[in-house]
Amino acid sequence: MTPAAATPTALTPTVALEYVLLAAIWGASFMFMRQAALEFGPMPTAAVRVTLAALCLLPLMVARGQWPALKKHWRPVFVCGLLNSAIPFACFSFALLHISTGLSSILNATVPLFGALVAWAWLNEPPGRSRLIGLAIGFIGVAMLAWDKASFKPNASGIATGWAVLACLLATLSYAVAASFTRKYLTGVPPLTSAAGSQIGAALGLALPALWLMPAEMPSLTAWSSMLALGAICTGVAYVLYFRLIEQLGPARALTVTFTIPVFAIIYGAVLLGEAVTLQMLLCGAIVICGTVLATGLVKLRISS
Repeated sequence: MTPAAATPTALTPTVALEYVLLAAIWGASFMFMRQAALEFGPMPTAAVRVTLAALCLLPLMVARGQWPALKKHWRPVFVCGLLNSAIPFACFSFALLHISTGLSSILNATVPLFGALVAWAWLNEPPGRSRLIGLAIGFIGVAMLAWDKASFKPNASGIATGWAVLACLLATLSYAVAASFTRKYLTGVPPLTSAAGSQIGAALGLALPALWLMPAEMPSLTAWSSMLALGAICTGVAYVLYFRLIEQLGPARALTVTFTIPVFAIIYGAVLLGEAVTLQMLLCGAIVICGTVLATGLVKLRISS
């Protein structure tokens, strides 16, 4: 979600450390999602994650006196929770059972690409030529990255990897819709209220399907540990860090943390999960990130008229 604008300040060592820490935490979320989903299943993984995050964020919100704001805006906040947490978390939890954490994290970096398209279509914010070129470059990178994974023939797990790639892209599209929804309907709502309330809304939305699909056997201590890290650290603590960065750097600069997440996710996957890192993945990931930087307007090309 994109909270209200803040006045950017200088990049101090403390802010830089929090920036790197947030990227490292969100990069680890893909690993923890995979470990949890192996035993919980995709839907329960998403549901328990947002429930734990809500339990972490709700006391902070109440302590800051923001409960009245949630009562006033609970309907759009809860809808945002479905778009920004429930759908993406469930999609990524499913995808991570069939494709690597590195590939999933690179696909996650397409959020700003879809965000630019949704803002264009919904909020009437047409991108300039430089941003259009960035969109084209970014989506070419995604196509190249997913080309060898786009098979819809069932593999050993019984699920084609193409469905996992589509699930990741559906998740990123949902994030993008949530960003425009937030700008249109939640402007002026305190960021912590949106964060805590959206997790409550996501938990309510996932409750019934998660209960229906809960595993027959109790998940192991390892799975529960991954789930606790996912909900409390990768969602609860990460939101607090993200909002601190927005206050210090402003929304646009804070959003650039998205581009560093795949670096950590790929390292975790290779070192801790033994996942292969291919040259194609690295090159295509670089193309996606370059296109995203242009599409978001962080860098502009000089194009003569």
